[in-house]
Amino acid sequence: MQAIKKAALVALLSSTVLGATSAYAAEPAAAAAPEEGTAIIVTGTRTTGLKAGDSPAPVQVLSSDLMARAGRSDINTALALSVPSIQIQTFGNDMTAFHPSVKLRGLNPNHTLVMINGKRRHGTANVVVTNAMWTGAAAPDMGLIPMEAVEHVEVLQDGAAAQYGTDAVAGVVNLILKKKDKGGYISGSVGQYYAGDGFNYELAGNIGMAPVENMYLNLTVQHKVKDYSFRGDVDPRVVSGTTQGATLLSRFPGLTSAANYPYVNRIFGDGRMALTNMFYNMGYTGIQDIEIYSFGSYSTRTGSTYQNYRLPNVVYGQSAVVAPAAGSVASGDIPFPLGFSPLEALKETDFAWTGGVKGTFGKSTIDLSATYGKDINKVYVVNSANAALYYDSSTTTRAGYTPRDVFDGSFTASQFTVNLDGTHELEVGLSEPVHLAAGGEWRRDTYALGAGEVASYYVGTGKLGGGIQSFFGYSPANASNNSRTNFSQYFDISLKPVEKWLVDGAVRHENYSDFGDTTVFKLTSRYDFSPAIAVRGTVSTGFRAPTLAEGFYSGINVGPASLSGIFAPNSAGAKALGISGLKPEKSTNLSFGLVLNPLPKLTITVDAYSIYLRDRIVQSSGFLGYSNNCKYLPGGYSPSTDLNAALSAAGCSSNVIVSPSVLTALYNNGVPITSIIDTINGGQSGSLTINSFVNGLSTLTRGVDFLATYNTHAVGGRVDFSLSANYNETSIKAINAPPSNINSRQGIFDKYSQSALTDTTPKWRATFNTYWESGKVSINLRESVYGPAKLLAQTAQTAEDYYQRVGTMFVTDLEGTFAFTRDIKFSVGANNLFGIYPDKIPAFARQQQFNAASTAYVSQYPSFSSVGINGGYYYAKLGVKF
Repeated sequence: MQAIKKAALVALLSSTVLGATSAYAAEPAAAAAPEEGTAIIVTGTRTTGLKAGDSPAPVQVLSSDLMARAGRSDINTALALSVPSIQIQTFGNDMTAFHPSVKLRGLNPNHTLVMINGKRRHGTANVVVTNAMWTGAAAPDMGLIPMEAVEHVEVLQDGAAAQYGTDAVAGVVNLILKKKDKGGYISGSVGQYYAGDGFNYELAGNIGMAPVENMYLNLTVQHKVKDYSFRGDVDPRVVSGTTQGATLLSRFPGLTSAANYPYVNRIFGDGRMALTNMFYNMGYTGIQDIEIYSFGSYSTRTGSTYQNYRLPNVVYGQSAVVAPAAGSVASGDIPFPLGFSPLEALKETDFAWTGGVKGTFGKSTIDLSATYGKDINKVYVVNSANAALYYDSSTTTRAGYTPRDVFDGSFTASQFTVNLDGTHELEVGLSEPVHLAAGGEWRRDTYALGAGEVASYYVGTGKLGGGIQSFFGYSPANASNNSRTNFSQYFDISLKPVEKWLVDGAVRHENYSDFGDTTVFKLTSRYDFSPAIAVRGTVSTGFRAPTLAEGFYSGINVGPASLSGIFAPNSAGAKALGISGLKPEKSTNLSFGLVLNPLPKLTITVDAYSIYLRDRIVQSSGFLGYSNNCKYLPGGYSPSTDLNAALSAAGCSSNVIVSPSVLTALYNNGVPITSIIDTINGGQSGSLTINSFVNGLSTLTRGVDFLATYNTHAVGGRVDFSLSANYNETSIKAINAPPSNINSRQGIFDKYSQSALTDTTPKWRATFNTYWESGKVSINLRESVYGPAKLLAQTAQTAEDYYQRVGTMFVTDLEGTFAFTRDIKFSVGANNLFGIYPDKIPAFARQQQFNAASTAYVSQYPSFSSVGINGGYYYAKLGVKF
């Protein structure tokens, strides 16, 4: 594999010398970027022709050539590197590894509206349920939008629910597609991490054409592949330095010949992915003052991620020798004497289409459009086994059977939207015409969870824990098919009472078929004291209905020593816990800003904001039904069991907060809790927990955005400077009561979950960027500073609280470009040039993880780090325009 990587890199470099016709999406070296503030924007305003520098709300415009300098060829990374108030998920568990979420101003990804050409983009079907920092995220997947298709991006950093819909609580990201009707390019890039893994390559092309007169058609195709990375440590369960490891090796001495021993647990690193994106954007302007337009996409993604390594004693048949002690399986029907490493695999198909017509009639405009988008995720578990199925299919004289690869289930989400928007300029004798806008939107959302094959969720006789190892499949009981509709109307007015004073107001009414109706508003104002100084501010309210994924996702996850799961908030299991569904969030936004132009070509903006969220939807803490401080439940478990008495008799420690209703809920949902309690590590350790999405909190997020840009000529060429920074802090103002059937001492959102919400986003971040261009050479230097972050955790043996901390980090990105001709370019660069890693988890906590033979020991870096866990990445890009 290493030879293939080197050959690919050599081939790319060699093709430069041979004049190969590859390119990337930057403009020719002689082209100059527009001055900051002069770009015409369409986001945050209904007024035609408004410049970014004149906007009453903070809107940052990112051109395609600026984003191309990000190094990585995806919009998520480009946004995170360019806008400090945007944070990207740098490490994902399970399927979230392929759908990295993006959040604005420290809020949830679901609080940011993503649009393409001003039209709402559908969300992903893959909801985040395994990462507390991004929990519930089911926002649009911008990884499915090729950067090569985008002309520029407009980021509105202000609440805009009254303008665009009630999920624009934090702001809006609007991607404007290219409309070029001639020319094109082909691009190629390769790269990998300094550590020698994570090899990445991309091929992409964009072409513009005019099939008929007065028509443009712009097409983009992108194909990219990335390989696994690994940043983990040894697996303490298989080394002689731990009691469990020594026992295991005495019974399975051949284990030392397992692949990658002792680094057998490969879970801590990137997954493998192959992605193909296709986009089109077209329009016909042959009818006077009318444009008929359409754009759409089709994407496919496949990938796999490592799960925790399974020991040899996890799967065995009835002839195996089993004693009461943990890990005692030693001989007989043991099908995996070297253990095995399950993989979660994904096959995804996503497509979207928009069609519409818009026209200008005197001082009025009309835009009628329809958009449909659908995302289908099929989930598989590969190289795994169902221990219950193997045991039940065996006898004392015959080996058992289990499939290794199974279909676990599917998630499907779709969205159909119809919009009618109109504007009108009205002369009333003010300094400028009054701009009126009004419109309506009808939307239908669907979410379906499909069951997997029987082997994925088989539980059998209960002798061994059921379900395919690593990801318990979705049974027919989990399956559901859900939908809802929404109809909204809005009215917007923008006027200038005097020449220097702009006032913009908006009101929106929404009616959901499942949550009823609400009305939200926004009032924005800007006053220009002079060309050098202006003030602006906003007050608005917002309303976000829970996504269907938050309302209806359910699933079980089986680990080496635990079972955890999530109940849909409106399911029977959730009702057994006292949860009766979700209600919408409500928000209040305030902002105040300054726009300064103290010198020619120098622009400075400073915007402070406050966002208060009530009934914020979060994933609850895990409600514990059984813990490793308890022994066997005498006589097993049945609905007639007096759980409190049974748990007391089982020796549950008084400081372990247990909710018996959790066992009732799991049992009623058909989960094999008795067998799991009796067989996890011989019944001596393990836990059973369940959680759900709940309206758990009220939070207050406050911060400041700063942006300064300056363009000049120096050092023999053009130089663009920018300094952007963000300070952001979220505090919890109220925590709702726990569900009625949960032990009140347990709480709905524990201190560890609270820390994940409030502490893991850096309190401040700054980016200084310098772009220098002269003749055929250009250099882009970016220095990013990430403030400290932390996460409250608990030690593995003594159960002491401690913080996993990530200190302040300075990360340098550098890219150099040489233009052989006006059209042929070659670039080399590095993200994280000096190979910075986050601080490791404290040694004392890792020592306890090692002593306890915990699988958590392999994760040596905090996964919440904004810089990521993979270190430096170098790359090369090549191409030509035509």
